[in-house]
Amino acid sequence: MQPSIFTKIITKEIPAYIIDESDDFIAFLDVFPLAKGHVLVVPKKQVDYIFDLEPAIYSGLWLFANTIAKRLQKAIPCKRVGIAVIGLEVPHAHVHLIPLQSVEDINFTRSKLTLTKEEFEELTMII
Repeated sequence: MQPSIFTKIITKEIPAYIIDESDDFIAFLDVFPLAKGHVLVVPKKQVDYIFDLEPAIYSGLWLFANTIAKRLQKAIPCKRVGIAVIGLEVPHAHVHLIPLQSVEDINFTRSKLTLTKEEFEELTMII
């Protein structure tokens, strides 16, 4: 299996706006966000399909995502933090955390936001 773009972020071959990381997981801003503060939470071990993760990693992913979601909700004014697991775009299990004002904010067919480098950097400091 070739390293995914997420594996390249994990190994620091590709830069990313990292929110947090542990030994097993990493959270970083989606550079093609649906909403300001859209975060990807990824296990460091590359596994394509989320339901193929080992049980301890699967559970740990959700606990790590929970921590990030709570930080996200404090940092970005929103009604809720939405969760999406699609898994078709990158062959590496991941969870999308998206600040929501309405259900449309989690519509993956709509246009993505364009943020400046400064806006991304600011988000990494406040989340």
